[in-house]
Amino acid sequence: MPELNLSELPTQGPLLGIDPGSKTIGVAGSDGLRMIASPLEIIPRGRKLRPALLRLFDLYDARESVGLVVGLPYNLDGTSGPRVQAAKALSLNILQFRDIPLAFQDERLSSAEAERVMIDADLSRARRAETLDASAAAIILQTALDRLANQTP
Repeated sequence: MPELNLSELPTQGPLLGIDPGSKTIGVAGSDGLRMIASPLEIIPRGRKLRPALLRLFDLYDARESVGLVVGLPYNLDGTSGPRVQAAKALSLNILQFRDIPLAFQDERLSSAEAERVMIDADLSRARRAETLDASAAAIILQTALDRLANQTP
């Protein structure tokens, strides 16, 4: 599977970002100007992937998204392990389900950062657990948006 650079995404329009996990997929969306990423939803992954992909594309279409940013959970030393392979496999399934512009974003420590922000906001442990994956997806997408904004044409 070729790895697309963020610069290969369409230059305008909202993007969706995901934090792929083995049990859930955290989803975040950007505004049309690509200034802010916001947590949207946590999609459960059941035995069959199709219902999760249908929900993902419901969100994608409802927000008139033009591309998808997938977080890759590299190890702290930058190497890839089984979780990166699983995220790439999910990406391949997404592209087989529907051919859309897709790029990857390094997501090292995004979940830890999301949890730290929620602790600082004084969210309860239960509320943090409910929203962690979507918040991590927002951090992944915001990182991608910031990188895109800082690229020179």
